[in-house]
Amino acid sequence: MRIVIADDAVLLREGLAKILTSDGYDVVAAVGSGPGLVTAANAHRPDLLVADVRMPPNHLHDGIEAVRAIRATRPQTAAVLLSQYVEATAAMDLFRDGPAGLGYLLKDRIVQVDDFLDGVRRVAAGGSAMDPAIIAQLLDRSPRPHEPLARLTDREREVLALMAEGLSNSGISARMHIGVRTIETYTNAVFQKLDLHAAPDEHRRVRAVLAYLDATRSP
Repeated sequence: MRIVIADDAVLLREGLAKILTSDGYDVVAAVGSGPGLVTAANAHRPDLLVADVRMPPNHLHDGIEAVRAIRATRPQTAAVLLSQYVEATAAMDLFRDGPAGLGYLLKDRIVQVDDFLDGVRRVAAGGSAMDPAIIAQLLDRSPRPHEPLARLTDREREVLALMAEGLSNSGISARMHIGVRTIETYTNAVFQKLDLHAAPDEHRRVRAVLAYLDATRSP
């Protein structure tokens, strides 16, 4: 799998390249700006992007805008966005475009190499990954009565939040210390209460995450 890395911190770029190369990925380019990421992606046509949210030239959301531009022309390109701080709303529009093959992790996650690589693998396989700290901030309010999430029990919302992190049923089972069959019951209840019927399970999971993100981004 071919990867382009984008971060304006040279040491972090080199560290990411070493971690990813050691795990068997082919890092074909490492750049330090949003425009540089777009240029490198056009030149190398990577399978996966690993990019900082804030980069030159504006040091705002240049990484997000670069990833959006790349995925607009090559939607199959997976991307893991990295952020120094919990900015729960920063990448939500990008996730709203479609969370499949998209991750949003805090840079602190990189030092937990196994967790970081687990997120990368899920995204590379077409899934999604969201940092637990970002999920926690999104969960820091109760749903309004008219919102789809208001139909869910607390336990079902917890399962949906772990879906948004990108976990499979077995992964949710391990995290919650509950049997896989029970988790399947919860996920089916989530699909039914959010009116997600007659679609392959993976498609329903993505649509459930979209419903979750839609609700949590409301003021």
